[in-house]
Amino acid sequence: MPIDFELSPGSQISQKHYHAIAAEQMRPLSRKYDLAEHQLPTEWVDFWWNEGRKGPEKTSASNDGFVTVCLQAEELCWGDAGLYLRMPTPALGGSAVSAAGTKEQKTKFMSAFRAEGGHPIWGAMAITEPQAGSDSAAIETTADWDPDTEEWILNGTKIFCTAGEGASTVDGGFVVVWATIDKEAGRGGIKSFVVMANTPGMELIGCEKKLGIRASDTATLRFDNCRVPNENLLGSSEVRKKGPTKTGDKGFKGAMATFDASRPIVAAMATGVGRAALDFLKEELERGGIIVRYDAPPRDLTAIERDVIEMEAELRAARLLTWRAAWMMNKGKPNNLEASMAKAKAGLAVTKITQKAVQILGPIGYSKKLLVEKWMRDAKINDIYEGTQQINQLIVARRILNYPSAMLR
Repeated sequence: MPIDFELSPGSQISQKHYHAIAAEQMRPLSRKYDLAEHQLPTEWVDFWWNEGRKGPEKTSASNDGFVTVCLQAEELCWGDAGLYLRMPTPALGGSAVSAAGTKEQKTKFMSAFRAEGGHPIWGAMAITEPQAGSDSAAIETTADWDPDTEEWILNGTKIFCTAGEGASTVDGGFVVVWATIDKEAGRGGIKSFVVMANTPGMELIGCEKKLGIRASDTATLRFDNCRVPNENLLGSSEVRKKGPTKTGDKGFKGAMATFDASRPIVAAMATGVGRAALDFLKEELERGGIIVRYDAPPRDLTAIERDVIEMEAELRAARLLTWRAAWMMNKGKPNNLEASMAKAKAGLAVTKITQKAVQILGPIGYSKKLLVEKWMRDAKINDIYEGTQQINQLIVARRILNYPSAMLR
């Protein structure tokens, strides 16, 4: 079945809806919370929880499923990527529950996010450790089984947890923690555990001071004899040598499937930031009397025109790769290769686009009088988190060549 790159009427409505939110609710707050790092953007959080998350009015038109999720990410990150990451949502924690949890677990942990009213809550995922970054299989946080209480005991430290502050301290939220239940088993011993906010033994150490996405809370969490009930283990404990045994385990592969869903979203976020810079640059050039001639022969174009056309081509290529990976998710097709391709392309493209926008605009682009320098700072993280540029290129090469990880590092 061919991929249709035309958006459905429902998705077009969603796109306009979220663009309006980005322009009216997010852009006016961009500089304020870039400067006020670690301060909760209450105006935005309250708006999103009470109004924004409801989405556009329901119509009879169909939407494009996961493609629409990526459209939302692009439009809202056109508004502000840091504020997008601070939205009260299940976020990566919810993706992990969806990827590796049972039907009962999905209902239990996700229902609060679907309920009307209440206070804003967050979900987060804790993977990275001081000694384990790109290689998720190298994590050292442990989960030991206590047969007397039928609980897991978590010990270790996690860093760079997006939304970790809200998810760990606001009642109703949760953090999905990756820990090993058997170090000798390697990847087979790694499991995911849902730790509810304010669980004794989970401590918020602090939040990172960052180059970009400064409105986002990127937390360090410590787990010190943190007890988690067995029903909060996502999937099965079958690969262990101790503790209860279940069947149907998705294990490490199930947890890693989280990235097949999250990487297209990150790619869409990158596309949104890149588009923000490119849109603004073109507007400024037009004010200066420079109109890009898309129909002119390359030899007749100015250097600036060639730069802008190249930037736009990079952006569109990233978007199409993103939509392809999202379309495959809709169809239930394995998209590990396509998700990594989209993430790698978009991370590289947005870094180049935003840097070039600052360069073309010159001193005013480098000044904080405009948001362009902020977009350049916000852009770089898209080339790092959810798998660095190098890691995603490795994944692409392994999938194309059909090599195991041991043969291509």
